[in-house]
Amino acid sequence: MKYVFPETFLWGTATSAYQVEGNNDKSDMWVEEYSEGSPYKDYSGNAVDHYHLYKQDIELMAKLGLKTYRFSIEWSRIEPEQGVYSEEEINHYRDVIKVCYENNIIPVVTMMHFTSPQWLMKIGGWKNPMTADLFANYCEVVFKELGRDIPYVLTMNEVNLPVMLKELFINMNFMPPVGMDAKSWTAPGWRESVAQKCGTTIDQYFTFHMASDEASLEIVKDAHVKAREVIKKINPTTKVGLSLALPEIQYVEGGEEQAAKVWHDYFGQFKSVIADDDFIGVQNYTREIYGPDGQVPLATGTEVTAMGYEFYPEALAGTIRNVAKELDIPVLVTEHGIATNDDRRRVEFIQRGLKGVHSCIEDGIEILGYLYWSTFDNYEWTFGYGPKFGIIGVNRETQERLVKESGRVLGEISKNNAVLTEGVYHNEI
Repeated sequence: MKYVFPETFLWGTATSAYQVEGNNDKSDMWVEEYSEGSPYKDYSGNAVDHYHLYKQDIELMAKLGLKTYRFSIEWSRIEPEQGVYSEEEINHYRDVIKVCYENNIIPVVTMMHFTSPQWLMKIGGWKNPMTADLFANYCEVVFKELGRDIPYVLTMNEVNLPVMLKELFINMNFMPPVGMDAKSWTAPGWRESVAQKCGTTIDQYFTFHMASDEASLEIVKDAHVKAREVIKKINPTTKVGLSLALPEIQYVEGGEEQAAKVWHDYFGQFKSVIADDDFIGVQNYTREIYGPDGQVPLATGTEVTAMGYEFYPEALAGTIRNVAKELDIPVLVTEHGIATNDDRRRVEFIQRGLKGVHSCIEDGIEILGYLYWSTFDNYEWTFGYGPKFGIIGVNRETQERLVKESGRVLGEISKNNAVLTEGVYHNEI
């Protein structure tokens, strides 16, 4: 069977600057990696050296047949010191965008994908109300230079992730870094070392992933609204949104109240600032099922991904439907992916997920596109280089790119603007 998508549908993949560029040593995350007691399993180092290899990488995406590329701009590169903006780095990202257009690829830009400049920690980071204005100032500088060539922008990535992390660490009196799992958190004193290396104290050190209380969440929301205002003022045609990490929330008998609370925490509390956006970025990897006593554990024998998530690609359609019930703006799937060493499971994950997306479109939900996470096997924060999300593998000793079958399949889907649930894709690279 063949599932045909709208002609304007955006097909592509996504990355974040910190995870692929390498050597973002002015970022707060860099200090987290390299401080005493750090729980990060690997150093990001050169990552996949996308900072230098972006031209050949974008050309490879185009050769596969992909038509859209979501990437982020690293705030700490653009503004390495407060109020000091790097013309060299602005020109770097100018060329990334230029190379996209030269290869008939539409750029979707994220202005902040978790990471902030180290100097921001000296003034309280994301608990300082002034940060909203500082972030908007950074967006204004970038858009004055590059905005006319950016058709879609996400101000921030997964603004609700800190709330999700807080649920995991509710009984701890300190906050984990992005991507942290409970077993690897062993050194509370580590954060003191990080703060010191940022030139500040632990009471001032407050990164984006720690913004989960009411006051800091209001600062994050304010930052989005102010950034949207300056972006629209400079280039009114740019479509502006933000992204949320949203598992499909389901429940069994007696779990209705629990599920409703979780959905409010993950999604509902952000609706007021999203409602005036041009689109919402939906990022989905799995589902969560709730009963009267909280989240229901996975049944024995359930297939899980390398990240421990249930293999359930249908969660994407379920999440889109849940969002569409409450927000009347277009949806852009800005991430949907699976960590696995078995690329056959990735192919099935993509196909089944897209079948669900197609059913949502048939039911009248406006969906702008599908961007798979991720373009490459990249740096997965505290988990290091272990989890493999990419449709393109990377030999990090040689930086050679290795296209997987999933890359060929997604490229063929993009070229045909259709998903085949039977038959074979033919895409030679």
